[in-house]
Amino acid sequence: MSDTIAGMEDEHAPLRYSGVVSRLTILREYAIVVSTVVLFLVLTFTSDVFFTKLNLLNILEQQAPVGIVAFALTLVIICGEFDLAAGAVFVLTGIVATRLHAELGTYPALLIGIAVATACGAVNGLLVAYVKVNSFVCTLATSIIVFGVTLAVTKGKLITITERSYGTLGGAKLFGVKYSIWIMLIVGLLCGFVLSRTKFGRRLFAVGGNPEAARLSGINVRGIKLAAFVISGLAAGIGGAILSSRTAVGQPDNGIRIVFGAFAAVVVGGTSAAGGRGAIWRTALGVLFLALITNGFNLLGVDIYYQQIIQGLIILLAVSVDSLTRTSQ
Repeated sequence: MSDTIAGMEDEHAPLRYSGVVSRLTILREYAIVVSTVVLFLVLTFTSDVFFTKLNLLNILEQQAPVGIVAFALTLVIICGEFDLAAGAVFVLTGIVATRLHAELGTYPALLIGIAVATACGAVNGLLVAYVKVNSFVCTLATSIIVFGVTLAVTKGKLITITERSYGTLGGAKLFGVKYSIWIMLIVGLLCGFVLSRTKFGRRLFAVGGNPEAARLSGINVRGIKLAAFVISGLAAGIGGAILSSRTAVGQPDNGIRIVFGAFAAVVVGGTSAAGGRGAIWRTALGVLFLALITNGFNLLGVDIYYQQIIQGLIILLAVSVDSLTRTSQ
């Protein structure tokens, strides 16, 4: 009799586990939407300052450079790789632009800075896709190299630009909205279109889901990965140019805060850190959600240390849910 009962319990165990996994899958798919809406409503009713045009535009402006990097990083992560160098390349763009400004002028200097960032992305892509260096190790090494270059060029000092035209990209407005916000929206829409409406986007998913199967089906896996890193470098360059223009400064830094913020937005949004699954709209909500946490806590006077703890816990929860649902499939 006891053996029969035990057998019945064993039969129901997979069903219970399947139910848990199903609920976790729903949590992964829709948690970012519900969380962002709830947090937005809570801040609206608890702060008199939050739901104002000035504050909302300020949130978007502050997050624009990170959002641009995050959109491109989404493509890299979906294809199963990671770009830790995006933050250092972001910083390098501003260093290059501010150093060349005196000789070339504002926009040529910024464009060259973006071109250098794109070239850095291409180098990372070649090393990962063709030399087959692990992307985490490769981009960690190149980020250290780039950081060293910024220190060597600047001698560890700030490069300040006093000409007002240099601040146009980061500070001017169109229809009352900063250029940086418009650029973030354009980059997000372009990345979303590429990911959901083009062959390249479908191939990114295929490569991230199963690179060997993708190769056997005729997809140029190495070319796809290279392109993803080039896009990441380009986006880091654009974001770096915007921040440098906004602050009128080239500042040596390892850029880890930028890449951490971008990666956090990607995984909190629900894109799988293991590759093969994700969406740009998810990353956009991830950027907004983390920005609301920071802005809301500042308005409510919550200590910055608690902000970091909560953000870290949210990221850990997002990655854990993704890992549990992926391993069960």
